[in-house]
Amino acid sequence: MVALESTLIAHGLPRPENVEIARMIEAAVRDEGAVPATIAIVEGMVRIGLDRQALDEIAEHDVAKCSARDLPIVMARRTTGATTVAATATLAVRAGIGVFATGGIGGVHREARESWDESADLTTLGQTPITVVCAGVKSILDVEATLERLESLNVTVLGYGTDRFPGFYLEDSGFPVPWRVDTPEEVADVVHARAELGLGAIVVANPIDEPLDADLHDRVLAEGLAAAAEAGVRGKDITPFLLDYFHRQTDGASLEANVRLVLRNASLAAQIARATA
Repeated sequence: MVALESTLIAHGLPRPENVEIARMIEAAVRDEGAVPATIAIVEGMVRIGLDRQALDEIAEHDVAKCSARDLPIVMARRTTGATTVAATATLAVRAGIGVFATGGIGGVHREARESWDESADLTTLGQTPITVVCAGVKSILDVEATLERLESLNVTVLGYGTDRFPGFYLEDSGFPVPWRVDTPEEVADVVHARAELGLGAIVVANPIDEPLDADLHDRVLAEGLAAAAEAGVRGKDITPFLLDYFHRQTDGASLEANVRLVLRNASLAAQIARATA
């Protein structure tokens, strides 16, 4: 089985395309012989795998964005929420699922030296035994600081078919990965060894195959960060703000890249899940 997050659907992709893209992601897992389990909170209940009605509700309505700390509130109030990387990993492991596919994990924000703004994804991965397949971290973050935090939290980082740490829309964030693997079977060997040691997460960094133009990316990122600062957008609202800004300012090229990398990650996660099993 492969866990899939629902915040990507609810807050990371534009409507109405998000419903169809969510089904494409699940299909990519099935095509590789594994079972997809999109995770969310629906009317206060943890759902490990969504039927069509629940998936439509997450995609078409404004729902809470739930990190791990938000889960008890949303559950107690019997409301509906989409799960982030931290929340999805927490619930997946409790359900016995060991592999998780997403777009990019959260990390240390660029102004963290003043704001202490750091995604709960990092600390959750440090204590959660799950294998996360992603396209690195979003390039809107402080990549170098994020890699340092992952090291401090004993999160194993693998580059899949690459010696460079990917930056979501970019195949190379400018930093190396500590270890490289080239097959799902190699990842499975690491997973089994990790289980014997009782350590936390493994991050499998899978670079995008057709990255955004680097000059376009850097220009839009600088403009987006300035727009976010001017609008007073902070904390967990920055990522969806900037993803939407990228979508609008690149005439949809960033959305196409986002979809491609998520589908690649879903396929690879399914291959790793099969090899691990």
